[in-house]
Amino acid sequence: MTDMLTPVLSADWGTDRAWTLEAYKNAGGYGALETALKMAPDDVIAMVKESGLRGRGGAGFPTGMKWSFIPQAPETVAGKKPKYLVVNADESEPGTCKDIPLMMATPHTLIEGVIIAAHAIRAKTAFIYVRGEVLHVVRRLRAAAREAAEAGYLGTDILGSGIDVELIIHAGAGAYICGEETALLDSLEGRRGQPRLRPPFPAVEGLYASPTVVNNVESIASVPAIIRNGIDWFGSMGTEKSKGFTLYSLSGHVNRPGQYEAPLGITLRQLLDLGGGLRPGAELKFWTPGGSSTPILTAEHLDVPLDYEAVGAAGSMLGTKALQIFDQSTSVVRCVLRWTEFYKHESCGKCTPCREGTFWLVQVLERLDRGQGREGDIELLIDLCENILGRAFCALGDGATSPITSAIQHFREEFEAGMHTPSSELFPPAASTLFPQEVSV
Repeated sequence: MTDMLTPVLSADWGTDRAWTLEAYKNAGGYGALETALKMAPDDVIAMVKESGLRGRGGAGFPTGMKWSFIPQAPETVAGKKPKYLVVNADESEPGTCKDIPLMMATPHTLIEGVIIAAHAIRAKTAFIYVRGEVLHVVRRLRAAAREAAEAGYLGTDILGSGIDVELIIHAGAGAYICGEETALLDSLEGRRGQPRLRPPFPAVEGLYASPTVVNNVESIASVPAIIRNGIDWFGSMGTEKSKGFTLYSLSGHVNRPGQYEAPLGITLRQLLDLGGGLRPGAELKFWTPGGSSTPILTAEHLDVPLDYEAVGAAGSMLGTKALQIFDQSTSVVRCVLRWTEFYKHESCGKCTPCREGTFWLVQVLERLDRGQGREGDIELLIDLCENILGRAFCALGDGATSPITSAIQHFREEFEAGMHTPSSELFPPAASTLFPQEVSV
């Protein structure tokens, strides 16, 4: 089964002091940068576009196409604004845990990708926006950036190419909403992180009202491998429309949770085999393919290829590939309530559907969790979700409704049971803990 794994980004995670420049260079690091600096920016964009690399942060938008939206006139032309590259490292989605280990283990992979991407879009300044709580990651990135600058990979006249790139590591203040790209840009500018009304889009007016590309950590970190190995190599993995490798975050009621780097199109059944299967006596009840903001799937979907098209056809989204696994001991009502409490807490409050809607969703779900549901509560939940979906400034509102509507679709009987029986009686919390407590005699 290990033949299914395609370690590229994670290939050197187990190397001694893999985060250092010395270890990274010993593994061929910054070779792709030397190649890219000899290429014209448009050729780098074309190569990434032809490779089929899609954004690894959720929506799966083609990375090279996103880069090509940036106006390509040099900054020296009169009246032209500077261009910026921003890396979204504000990983906050419940269940998502791929970017932080990548940045901790091999930060130079990301930094090399940043420099190549900045060269491609003709940006002289790049930012990595990191979730503020992960101070250890911020420190590691800043140390790696210093190493890269001292070695001539960052700063002015990189490797004698005449290309300048300044990299700024910015620590956020711990707001989930800043994972939304326009809220992130407002936060970078020193304002409260709230989504912007679009258009204009960031490619036209982003950071400081200048053309800006915002990409996920994994998307940018994948670029050096494409430059180094070529588009045919990248296309040999994955599916026709979802090419390449990616990091799947496997968590929950599995024996070996963790990061599994595999081609797009692998199935959950195969990943569970790689992860040692479910714990003894467990049966798969439901799971998330892309984090808590994606519609849940069930055991019926074990063999759905985990790529953007197949998961979409199954009624969900691949998202961040955060595969949270829940067995028969888990209350779907309580689980959905916990997620909704998170979205209520993290709502920025800018738009009414999200601000008020998430509040009322929590009220109704709490009643059902306590076994005190009222007649019509299920229909009320559906109605609330319909009035939030597609009516908020950003995707947080949509993400809050997805697990609720899909849970009602697959497990309506549990919500009906909430009219008279608490979740804690139907599904004792102790039964769903991953590691059973040892009883001392």
